[in-house]
Amino acid sequence: MIDIKILRENHELVKTNAARRGCQVNVDDLCALDQQYLATVKEVENLRAERNRLSKECQTNPAARETVKQLKVTLAELETKQDELKKQVDEQLTWLPNFLSEDVPDGKDDTDNQEIKQVGGRPSFAFAARDHQALGDRLGIIDTARGAKVAQSGFYYWVGKGAQLTQAMFFWAQRELVKKGFTLFMSPCAAKAQTLFGTGYLPFFKDQTYNLAGEDLALIGTSEQTLVGYHAEETLDGASLPRCYTSFTPCFRTEAGSYGKESRGIFRVHQFHKVEQIIFCKPDDSPRCHEVCLANEEYLLQQLGIPYRVVNVCVGDMGAPGYKKYDIEAWYPGFGAYREVTSNTNLTDFQARRLNIKFKDADGGRGFVHTISATGVTDRVVCAILENYQQADGSVVVPEVLRPLTGFDVIAP
Repeated sequence: MIDIKILRENHELVKTNAARRGCQVNVDDLCALDQQYLATVKEVENLRAERNRLSKECQTNPAARETVKQLKVTLAELETKQDELKKQVDEQLTWLPNFLSEDVPDGKDDTDNQEIKQVGGRPSFAFAARDHQALGDRLGIIDTARGAKVAQSGFYYWVGKGAQLTQAMFFWAQRELVKKGFTLFMSPCAAKAQTLFGTGYLPFFKDQTYNLAGEDLALIGTSEQTLVGYHAEETLDGASLPRCYTSFTPCFRTEAGSYGKESRGIFRVHQFHKVEQIIFCKPDDSPRCHEVCLANEEYLLQQLGIPYRVVNVCVGDMGAPGYKKYDIEAWYPGFGAYREVTSNTNLTDFQARRLNIKFKDADGGRGFVHTISATGVTDRVVCAILENYQQADGSVVVPEVLRPLTGFDVIAP
Protein backbone atom coordinates (compact mmCIF):
# COMPACT_ATOMS: atom_id res chain seq x y z
CA MET A 1 0.00 0.00 0.00
CA ILE A 2 1.35 3.42 -0.88
CA ASP A 3 1.55 6.34 1.56
CA ILE A 4 -1.74 8.24 1.30
CA LYS A 5 0.17 11.47 1.86
CA ILE A 6 1.66 11.05 -1.61
CA LEU A 7 -1.83 10.75 -3.07
CA ARG A 8 -2.87 13.95 -1.29
CA GLU A 9 0.25 15.95 -2.09
CA ASN A 10 1.15 14.69 -5.58
CA HIS A 11 -1.79 12.85 -7.06
CA GLU A 12 -0.41 13.31 -10.60
CA LEU A 13 2.56 11.12 -9.64
CA VAL A 14 0.17 8.42 -8.44
CA LYS A 15 -1.97 8.83 -11.55
CA THR A 16 1.01 8.48 -13.89
CA ASN A 17 2.29 5.40 -12.04
CA ALA A 18 -1.15 3.77 -12.06
CA ALA A 19 -1.50 4.37 -15.80
CA ARG A 20 1.95 2.93 -16.55
CA ARG A 21 1.18 -0.15 -14.51
CA GLY A 22 -2.25 -0.73 -16.03
CA CYS A 23 -4.11 -0.07 -12.77
CA GLN A 24 -7.85 0.50 -13.28
CA VAL A 25 -8.34 2.79 -10.27
CA ASN A 26 -9.55 6.27 -11.30
CA VAL A 27 -7.08 8.35 -9.30
CA ASP A 28 -8.99 11.61 -9.87
CA ASP A 29 -12.17 10.07 -8.46
CA LEU A 30 -10.20 8.59 -5.57
CA CYS A 31 -8.72 11.99 -4.71
CA ALA A 32 -12.18 13.58 -4.77
CA LEU A 33 -13.49 10.82 -2.51
CA ASP A 34 -10.57 11.30 -0.13
CA GLN A 35 -11.20 15.07 0.01
CA GLN A 36 -14.82 14.37 0.86
CA TYR A 37 -13.64 12.05 3.62
CA LEU A 38 -11.23 14.66 5.02
CA ALA A 39 -13.97 17.31 4.98
CA THR A 40 -16.28 14.96 6.87
CA VAL A 41 -13.54 14.22 9.43
CA LYS A 42 -13.10 17.95 10.01
CA GLU A 43 -16.85 18.47 10.35
CA VAL A 44 -17.09 15.63 12.86
CA GLU A 45 -14.21 17.03 14.90
CA ASN A 46 -15.78 20.50 14.98
CA LEU A 47 -19.16 19.14 16.07
CA ARG A 48 -17.56 17.01 18.79
CA ALA A 49 -15.76 20.07 20.13
CA GLU A 50 -19.02 22.03 20.12
CA ARG A 51 -20.85 19.18 21.83
CA ASN A 52 -18.17 18.93 24.52
CA ARG A 53 -18.28 22.70 25.09
CA LEU A 54 -22.06 22.77 25.45
CA SER A 55 -22.12 19.68 27.65
CA LYS A 56 -20.50 21.74 30.40
CA GLU A 57 -23.51 24.09 30.35
CA CYS A 58 -26.25 21.46 30.34
CA GLN A 59 -27.00 21.65 34.06
CA THR A 60 -27.73 25.37 33.99
CA ASN A 61 -28.81 25.93 30.40
CA PRO A 62 -31.85 24.00 29.05
CA ALA A 63 -31.15 25.31 25.54
CA ALA A 64 -27.68 23.79 25.69
CA ARG A 65 -29.16 20.43 26.65
CA GLU A 66 -31.46 20.49 23.64
CA THR A 67 -28.62 21.47 21.31
CA VAL A 68 -26.44 18.64 22.63
CA LYS A 69 -29.22 16.14 21.90
CA GLN A 70 -29.46 17.42 18.32
CA LEU A 71 -25.69 17.32 17.94
CA LYS A 72 -25.58 13.69 19.03
CA VAL A 73 -28.01 12.74 16.26
CA THR A 74 -26.11 14.76 13.66
CA LEU A 75 -22.80 13.33 14.83
CA ALA A 76 -24.06 9.76 14.61
CA GLU A 77 -25.09 10.36 11.00
CA LEU A 78 -21.80 12.03 10.12
CA GLU A 79 -19.72 9.35 11.84
CA THR A 80 -21.52 6.70 9.80
CA LYS A 81 -20.82 8.72 6.66
CA GLN A 82 -17.17 9.12 7.71
CA ASP A 83 -16.76 5.39 8.23
CA GLU A 84 -18.34 4.60 4.87
CA LEU A 85 -16.15 7.11 3.05
CA LYS A 86 -13.02 5.72 4.71
CA LYS A 87 -14.04 2.23 3.69
CA GLN A 88 -14.45 3.34 0.08
CA VAL A 89 -11.10 5.16 0.08
CA ASP A 90 -9.29 2.22 1.65
CA GLU A 91 -10.84 -0.23 -0.83
CA GLN A 92 -9.48 1.73 -3.79
CA LEU A 93 -6.14 2.34 -2.08
CA THR A 94 -5.60 -1.42 -1.79
CA TRP A 95 -5.65 -1.67 -5.59
CA LEU A 96 -3.01 1.01 -6.17
CA PRO A 97 0.33 -0.55 -7.20
CA ASN A 98 3.70 0.27 -5.71
CA PHE A 99 5.88 2.93 -7.31
CA LEU A 100 8.63 1.81 -9.67
CA SER A 101 12.37 2.19 -9.65
CA GLU A 102 13.63 4.58 -12.32
CA ASP A 103 15.47 1.77 -14.11
CA VAL A 104 12.48 -0.56 -14.56
CA PRO A 105 12.16 -1.03 -18.34
CA ASP A 106 8.95 -0.53 -20.27
CA GLY A 107 7.27 -3.60 -21.71
CA LYS A 108 4.13 -5.72 -21.77
CA ASP A 109 5.36 -9.18 -20.75
CA ASP A 110 8.42 -11.33 -20.05
CA THR A 111 9.60 -11.04 -23.67
CA ASP A 112 10.34 -7.38 -22.94
CA ASN A 113 12.51 -8.05 -19.88
CA GLN A 114 15.97 -6.49 -20.21
CA GLU A 115 18.91 -8.89 -20.14
CA ILE A 116 21.67 -7.80 -17.78
CA LYS A 117 24.14 -10.63 -18.24
CA GLN A 118 24.66 -14.28 -19.14
CA VAL A 119 26.76 -16.53 -16.93
CA GLY A 120 28.14 -20.01 -17.65
CA GLY A 121 28.67 -21.88 -20.87
CA ARG A 122 25.78 -23.79 -22.34
CA PRO A 123 26.53 -27.51 -22.65
CA SER A 124 27.06 -28.91 -26.12
CA PHE A 125 25.77 -32.43 -26.76
CA ALA A 126 26.60 -34.82 -29.58
CA PHE A 127 23.06 -36.16 -29.26
CA ALA A 128 19.55 -34.71 -29.24
CA ALA A 129 19.01 -33.22 -25.80
CA ARG A 130 15.99 -34.51 -23.90
CA ASP A 131 13.79 -32.29 -21.75
CA HIS A 132 13.37 -33.00 -18.05
CA GLN A 133 10.09 -34.88 -18.53
CA ALA A 134 11.63 -37.26 -21.05
CA LEU A 135 14.61 -37.77 -18.74
CA GLY A 136 12.35 -38.24 -15.73
CA ASP A 137 10.30 -40.87 -17.57
CA ARG A 138 13.40 -42.72 -18.79
CA LEU A 139 14.96 -42.71 -15.32
CA GLY A 140 11.71 -43.37 -13.45
CA ILE A 141 12.22 -40.36 -11.18
CA ILE A 142 9.30 -38.09 -12.15
CA ASP A 143 5.75 -39.46 -12.16
CA THR A 144 3.13 -37.02 -13.41
CA ALA A 145 0.62 -39.72 -14.40
CA ARG A 146 0.18 -40.99 -10.86
CA GLY A 147 0.25 -37.42 -9.55
CA ALA A 148 -2.79 -36.74 -11.71
CA LYS A 149 -4.38 -40.02 -10.60
CA VAL A 150 -4.22 -39.23 -6.88
CA ALA A 151 -4.75 -35.47 -7.15
CA GLN A 152 -5.17 -33.90 -10.60
CA SER A 153 -3.08 -32.69 -13.50
CA GLY A 154 -0.40 -30.35 -12.20
CA PHE A 155 0.60 -32.55 -9.28
CA TYR A 156 3.48 -35.02 -9.47
CA TYR A 157 5.88 -37.31 -7.63
CA TRP A 158 9.64 -37.16 -7.34
CA VAL A 159 10.61 -40.83 -7.09
CA GLY A 160 13.67 -42.69 -5.80
CA LYS A 161 16.95 -41.03 -6.68
CA GLY A 162 15.03 -38.10 -8.15
CA ALA A 163 13.54 -37.46 -4.71
CA GLN A 164 16.96 -37.90 -3.11
CA LEU A 165 18.54 -35.42 -5.54
CA THR A 166 15.77 -32.89 -4.94
CA GLN A 167 15.90 -33.19 -1.15
CA ALA A 168 19.68 -32.91 -1.25
CA MET A 169 19.50 -29.68 -3.25
CA PHE A 170 16.95 -28.09 -0.92
CA PHE A 171 18.93 -29.05 2.19
CA TRP A 172 22.16 -27.83 0.65
CA ALA A 173 20.63 -24.50 -0.38
CA GLN A 174 19.28 -23.87 3.13
CA ARG A 175 22.65 -24.71 4.62
CA GLU A 176 24.41 -22.30 2.26
CA LEU A 177 22.02 -19.47 3.13
CA VAL A 178 22.46 -20.11 6.84
CA LYS A 179 26.23 -19.80 6.28
CA LYS A 180 25.51 -16.39 4.73
CA GLY A 181 23.72 -15.18 7.85
CA PHE A 182 20.11 -16.20 7.23
CA THR A 183 17.97 -17.52 10.07
CA LEU A 184 16.27 -20.81 9.15
CA PHE A 185 12.54 -21.24 9.74
CA MET A 186 10.03 -24.05 9.46
CA SER A 187 6.92 -22.14 8.45
CA PRO A 188 3.16 -22.80 8.43
CA CYS A 189 1.83 -23.83 5.04
CA ALA A 190 -1.43 -21.93 5.48
CA ALA A 191 -2.17 -18.28 6.12
CA LYS A 192 -5.12 -16.03 6.95
CA ALA A 193 -6.62 -13.68 4.39
CA GLN A 194 -5.17 -10.71 6.27
CA THR A 195 -1.67 -12.16 5.87
CA LEU A 196 -2.20 -12.65 2.14
CA PHE A 197 -3.58 -9.12 1.90
CA GLY A 198 -0.68 -7.71 3.88
CA THR A 199 1.91 -9.31 1.65
CA GLY A 200 0.12 -8.04 -1.47
CA TYR A 201 -1.20 -11.37 -2.76
CA LEU A 202 -4.73 -10.18 -2.09
CA PRO A 203 -6.45 -8.66 -3.90
CA PHE A 204 -3.97 -8.77 -6.80
CA PHE A 205 -3.50 -12.55 -7.08
CA LYS A 206 -6.77 -13.81 -5.65
CA ASP A 207 -7.28 -16.26 -8.51
CA GLN A 208 -3.96 -17.96 -7.73
CA THR A 209 -5.00 -18.99 -4.22
CA TYR A 210 -6.27 -22.33 -2.91
CA ASN A 211 -8.72 -21.45 -0.13
CA LEU A 212 -9.66 -23.93 2.60
CA ALA A 213 -13.44 -24.40 2.73
CA GLY A 214 -15.08 -23.04 5.88
CA GLU A 215 -11.85 -21.49 7.18
CA ASP A 216 -10.20 -18.10 7.07
CA LEU A 217 -7.17 -19.88 5.66
CA ALA A 218 -5.52 -20.53 2.31
CA LEU A 219 -2.59 -22.72 1.30
CA ILE A 220 0.48 -20.54 0.85
CA GLY A 221 1.83 -19.81 -2.61
CA THR A 222 5.24 -19.01 -1.10
CA SER A 223 6.76 -18.82 2.37
CA GLU A 224 7.18 -15.10 1.68
CA GLN A 225 3.61 -14.83 2.93
CA THR A 226 4.30 -16.42 6.31
CA LEU A 227 7.84 -15.09 6.80
CA VAL A 228 6.87 -11.45 6.12
CA GLY A 229 3.67 -11.93 8.12
CA TYR A 230 5.80 -13.16 11.04
CA HIS A 231 6.43 -9.55 12.10
CA ALA A 232 2.95 -8.12 11.41
CA GLU A 233 1.96 -5.35 13.88
CA GLU A 234 5.48 -5.21 15.31
CA THR A 235 8.13 -2.51 15.71
CA LEU A 236 11.60 -3.90 15.19
CA ASP A 237 14.74 -2.60 16.83
CA GLY A 238 16.56 -0.64 14.15
CA ALA A 239 19.89 -1.98 15.40
CA SER A 240 18.73 -5.54 14.58
CA LEU A 241 18.25 -4.76 10.89
CA PRO A 242 18.68 -6.18 8.38
CA ARG A 243 17.02 -9.42 9.44
CA CYS A 244 17.52 -12.23 6.95
CA TYR A 245 15.16 -15.23 7.01
CA THR A 246 14.87 -18.39 4.93
CA SER A 247 12.45 -21.30 4.84
CA PHE A 248 11.72 -24.37 2.75
CA THR A 249 8.03 -25.11 2.11
CA PRO A 250 5.68 -26.65 -0.38
CA CYS A 251 3.87 -23.93 -2.35
CA PHE A 252 0.41 -24.08 -3.90
CA ARG A 253 -0.87 -22.04 -6.85
CA THR A 254 -3.87 -22.56 -9.09
CA GLU A 255 -1.95 -21.29 -12.14
CA ALA A 256 -5.13 -19.57 -13.31
CA GLY A 257 -4.53 -17.61 -16.48
CA SER A 258 -1.62 -19.80 -17.63
CA TYR A 259 -3.61 -21.46 -20.42
CA GLY A 260 -1.51 -21.62 -23.54
CA LYS A 261 1.81 -21.32 -21.73
CA GLU A 262 4.39 -24.09 -22.09
CA SER A 263 3.52 -26.62 -19.40
CA ARG A 264 5.18 -29.90 -20.40
CA GLY A 265 6.79 -31.68 -17.49
CA ILE A 266 6.76 -30.15 -14.02
CA PHE A 267 7.77 -26.60 -14.91
CA ARG A 268 4.30 -25.10 -14.34
CA VAL A 269 2.40 -27.01 -11.66
CA HIS A 270 -0.07 -26.58 -8.79
CA GLN A 271 2.32 -27.74 -6.06
CA PHE A 272 6.03 -27.11 -6.01
CA HIS A 273 8.75 -26.63 -3.40
CA LYS A 274 10.88 -23.62 -2.69
CA VAL A 275 13.62 -22.22 -0.50
CA GLU A 276 12.87 -18.52 0.00
CA GLN A 277 14.96 -15.52 1.06
CA ILE A 278 13.28 -12.71 3.01
CA ILE A 279 15.01 -9.57 4.28
CA PHE A 280 13.62 -6.85 6.55
CA CYS A 281 15.77 -3.72 6.35
CA LYS A 282 15.81 0.05 6.69
CA PRO A 283 14.62 2.01 3.64
CA ASP A 284 18.06 3.27 2.60
CA ASP A 285 19.44 -0.27 2.74
CA SER A 286 16.90 -2.03 0.51
CA PRO A 287 18.77 -1.49 -2.81
CA ARG A 288 21.85 -3.16 -1.31
CA CYS A 289 19.81 -6.01 0.21
CA HIS A 290 18.13 -6.55 -3.14
CA GLU A 291 21.56 -7.07 -4.70
CA VAL A 292 22.62 -9.35 -1.82
CA CYS A 293 19.73 -11.69 -2.60
CA LEU A 294 20.62 -11.66 -6.28
CA ALA A 295 24.22 -12.53 -5.45
CA ASN A 296 22.97 -15.45 -3.34
CA GLU A 297 20.79 -16.77 -6.17
CA GLU A 298 23.70 -16.54 -8.59
CA TYR A 299 26.05 -18.23 -6.13
CA LEU A 300 23.71 -21.22 -5.75
CA LEU A 301 23.35 -21.68 -9.51
CA GLN A 302 27.08 -21.26 -10.07
CA GLN A 303 27.88 -23.87 -7.43
CA LEU A 304 25.41 -26.22 -9.13
CA GLY A 305 27.01 -25.53 -12.52
CA ILE A 306 23.83 -24.27 -14.18
CA PRO A 307 24.22 -21.68 -16.98
CA TYR A 308 21.82 -18.77 -16.56
CA ARG A 309 21.01 -15.19 -17.40
CA VAL A 310 19.77 -12.31 -15.23
CA VAL A 311 17.02 -10.01 -16.46
CA ASN A 312 15.67 -6.70 -15.20
CA VAL A 313 11.93 -7.32 -15.21
CA CYS A 314 9.79 -4.90 -17.22
CA VAL A 315 6.76 -3.09 -15.86
CA GLY A 316 4.27 -5.39 -17.60
CA ASP A 317 5.78 -8.53 -16.06
CA MET A 318 6.01 -7.21 -12.49
CA GLY A 319 3.38 -7.77 -9.83
CA ALA A 320 1.68 -4.72 -8.35
CA PRO A 321 3.58 -4.85 -5.01
CA GLY A 322 7.02 -4.76 -6.69
CA TYR A 323 9.31 -1.73 -6.93
CA LYS A 324 12.11 -3.49 -8.81
CA LYS A 325 12.54 -7.13 -9.75
CA TYR A 326 15.24 -9.40 -11.10
CA ASP A 327 14.53 -12.80 -12.60
CA ILE A 328 17.14 -15.46 -13.16
CA GLU A 329 16.49 -17.76 -16.08
CA ALA A 330 18.39 -21.04 -16.29
CA TRP A 331 19.37 -22.60 -19.60
CA TYR A 332 17.26 -25.67 -20.46
CA PRO A 333 18.98 -27.60 -23.29
CA GLY A 334 16.00 -29.91 -23.83
CA PHE A 335 13.69 -26.93 -24.14
CA GLY A 336 16.23 -24.91 -26.08
CA ALA A 337 15.79 -21.66 -24.19
CA TYR A 338 16.29 -19.82 -20.93
CA ARG A 339 13.42 -20.27 -18.46
CA GLU A 340 12.72 -18.53 -15.15
CA VAL A 341 13.90 -20.36 -12.04
CA THR A 342 14.12 -17.57 -9.45
CA SER A 343 12.70 -14.12 -8.88
CA ASN A 344 13.89 -11.37 -6.56
CA THR A 345 11.79 -8.33 -5.70
CA ASN A 346 12.41 -5.16 -3.73
CA LEU A 347 8.95 -4.34 -2.33
CA THR A 348 10.08 -1.18 -0.47
CA ASP A 349 7.48 -0.36 2.24
CA PHE A 350 4.46 -1.73 0.32
CA GLN A 351 4.04 -4.83 2.49
CA ALA A 352 5.18 -3.14 5.69
CA ARG A 353 2.44 -0.50 5.46
CA ARG A 354 -0.25 -3.13 4.94
CA LEU A 355 1.07 -5.27 7.82
CA ASN A 356 2.16 -2.35 10.03
CA ILE A 357 5.79 -3.47 10.39
CA LYS A 358 7.96 -0.60 11.61
CA PHE A 359 11.44 -0.01 13.00
CA LYS A 360 12.66 2.30 15.73
CA ASP A 361 16.23 3.47 16.30
CA ALA A 362 17.79 4.29 19.66
CA ASP A 363 17.97 7.96 18.66
CA GLY A 364 14.22 8.07 18.00
CA GLY A 365 14.34 7.56 14.24
CA ARG A 366 11.49 5.40 13.03
CA GLY A 367 9.55 4.36 9.96
CA PHE A 368 8.24 1.42 7.98
CA VAL A 369 10.74 -1.31 7.12
CA HIS A 370 11.45 -2.33 3.55
CA THR A 371 11.13 -5.98 2.53
CA ILE A 372 12.99 -8.06 -0.06
CA SER A 373 11.50 -11.34 -1.30
CA ALA A 374 13.74 -13.60 -3.35
CA THR A 375 13.74 -17.23 -4.40
CA GLY A 376 16.65 -19.38 -3.36
CA VAL A 377 15.90 -22.54 -5.35
CA THR A 378 12.83 -24.46 -6.53
CA ASP A 379 12.10 -27.78 -8.23
CA ARG A 380 12.74 -25.95 -11.51
CA VAL A 381 16.43 -25.90 -10.62
CA VAL A 382 16.41 -29.70 -10.33
CA CYS A 383 14.79 -29.82 -13.78
CA ALA A 384 17.65 -27.64 -15.05
CA ILE A 385 20.17 -30.02 -13.44
CA LEU A 386 18.60 -32.96 -15.27
CA GLU A 387 18.73 -31.21 -18.64
CA ASN A 388 22.24 -29.73 -18.29
CA TYR A 389 23.86 -32.84 -16.79
CA GLN A 390 22.26 -35.44 -19.08
CA GLN A 391 24.37 -38.03 -20.88
CA ALA A 392 23.91 -39.80 -24.21
CA ASP A 393 22.46 -42.93 -22.56
CA GLY A 394 19.85 -40.90 -20.68
CA SER A 395 21.69 -40.93 -17.37
CA VAL A 396 22.23 -37.75 -15.35
CA VAL A 397 25.42 -36.79 -13.52
CA VAL A 398 24.86 -35.29 -10.06
CA PRO A 399 26.46 -31.85 -9.46
CA GLU A 400 29.58 -32.26 -7.36
CA VAL A 401 28.36 -30.12 -4.45
CA LEU A 402 25.34 -32.41 -3.96
CA ARG A 403 27.13 -35.75 -4.08
CA PRO A 404 27.98 -35.86 -0.36
CA LEU A 405 24.26 -35.52 0.35
CA THR A 406 22.88 -37.86 -2.32
CA GLY A 407 25.42 -40.61 -1.77
CA PHE A 408 25.64 -41.26 -5.53
CA ASP A 409 27.25 -39.56 -8.51
CA VAL A 410 24.94 -40.62 -11.33
CA ILE A 411 21.29 -41.46 -11.86
CA ALA A 412 21.27 -44.18 -14.49
CA PRO A 413 18.40 -45.80 -16.44
